[in-house]
Amino acid sequence: MTIQYLNRVVITGGAGFIGSHILDYLVENRLAKEVIVIDNLSSGSIDNIAVHINKKYLTFVKADLKYVDEQWLEHIKNADMVIHMAANPEVRVSVVNPYIHFNENLVTTFNILEACRRGGAKALVFASSSTVYGDAKIIPTPENYQPLEPISIYGAVKLAAEYLCITYSKLYGIKSLIIRYANIIGPRSTHGVIVDFINKLKQNPRELEILGDGTQKKSYLHVYDAVNATLFLALKVLPTAIDYDIYNVGNDDWITVREIANIVVEEMGLSNVNYIFRLATTDGRGWLGDVKFMLLDISKLKSKGWKPSMNSYTAVRKTVRQLLKKEM
Repeated sequence: MTIQYLNRVVITGGAGFIGSHILDYLVENRLAKEVIVIDNLSSGSIDNIAVHINKKYLTFVKADLKYVDEQWLEHIKNADMVIHMAANPEVRVSVVNPYIHFNENLVTTFNILEACRRGGAKALVFASSSTVYGDAKIIPTPENYQPLEPISIYGAVKLAAEYLCITYSKLYGIKSLIIRYANIIGPRSTHGVIVDFINKLKQNPRELEILGDGTQKKSYLHVYDAVNATLFLALKVLPTAIDYDIYNVGNDDWITVREIANIVVEEMGLSNVNYIFRLATTDGRGWLGDVKFMLLDISKLKSKGWKPSMNSYTAVRKTVRQLLKKEM
C-alpha cells in the first residue's frame, strides 16, 4: 500500500495527550504540509506542542468545539483530513456527571461532522473507545462483536458518535475511520491508573489505594504505537475504503491492575507498600461503569501489515519510567 501525503490536516484536541503525539508524528515524518490544531486547552496544554508554535506549518486555534463559530469553522474548509481527538477522556466523570460527556464528546463530534460537510473536508478520523463493547462475552473482542452494550455514559456517547460518523459517511461521502482504542498510555498522559498510582505513592510511599480488587485485566498500548497505528490506517488504509471502516487498536496481551501497581512500586524504588483495595461493586470493579476485563482482537489491523512494537507489560514499564523522568 502506498502512503497518502496530505496538504491540510486538522487535529481537534491537538494539544492533548494523543493529539499532540499525532502532531509530532506528522511533522517528523513530513506527512502534512499544513497542520491546524484546534483545542480549548481544558485538558490539553500548550506545553505539549511548544516546539511547533510559531512554525510555518502550524496554525493553533484556541476554541471550544461545543460552540459553533466562524473562528474554527473556517479552518475545516477543504481539509484533506480531520483527526478528531477532542473529548473528555475520564470515564468516571461520565458516571457522576453525564451532561459533561454528552456535550464534550457527542455535541462536539456532531459539530465537527457538520463542519466537514459544510466545508468540504474529505476524510475524518474519529477516536472511539473499547468501552463501546461493554462487558463483552467474547474476548479478544472483534470489531463485528454484537450486541454493543456500553456500561458507561462515556461508552454510550462514543457509540452514538460512531453512528453519526457512519451516517455522515453514507449520506455525504465523508470517508470515516473509526478507531476503537484500548487503554493508551505514555508521556503527556494526565489521567489513568499509572498516573493515579504515581501521584498517590508520592504522597504516601508506604500505602497505595487501588480502586477495585486489583484483578481487573485490560490491554494497554503505548501512545507511540497508538499514533503509528492511527496514521498507518489513516494514510494507507482509509483511502481505499468505500465510505467508512472500523478498527480496534490495542495490544495482543493484557495486564492486571495489581501487576501495574507492582511495576510502579518497583520503578519508584519502593518496598513493603501496603495495598488497600476499594471496591465499588460486589464483583470488584473500581467504579460504576468500569469494564473489568478488556482485550481487543486486533487481527483485522494486523492483517493490513501493522503490529505493536511492545506488549502491555513493556508499555506500562516504559510509561512509568517516562512519567517519572519528566518529574525529576
